[in-house]
Amino acid sequence: MKQKKSIRCPYCGGTAILRDASFVYGEKSYGGKVYVCSNYPKCDAYVGVHPGTRIPKGTLADQELRKKRMLAHQIFDQIWLRGILSRPDAYHWIADKFCLSDEQAHIGMFGNYMCDQVIRESKKLLANQRPRLQAAG
Repeated sequence: MKQKKSIRCPYCGGTAILRDASFVYGEKSYGGKVYVCSNYPKCDAYVGVHPGTRIPKGTLADQELRKKRMLAHQIFDQIWLRGILSRPDAYHWIADKFCLSDEQAHIGMFGNYMCDQVIRESKKLLANQRPRLQAAG
């Protein structure tokens, strides 16, 4: 039988514990689960879980990294929300741009540096599309 791999906190080495999202978000959690560092709240690292599973959406992140990942998503998601690329193609673009496999090309797996790179490259791609979008309108 395959042994379950424990999730470790990259900041303090604590073990992540699966909790109801209300543990960190309070009543505004709307259900859901999170993996939280066992040293929470002293160590504020946590990550959301895909609905209906025990699969983390990425790696544990502290407040700074969570904010950076949200910003990276806000900018990157415009690529597919504006129809510049399909969502799968936008993720393939990240993989190709940074020499990653499709499995590695997820913002939830990125640290601060990679989030900064996604933000920079996404802004460049979006800026290059603006003149074409305006000309088409």
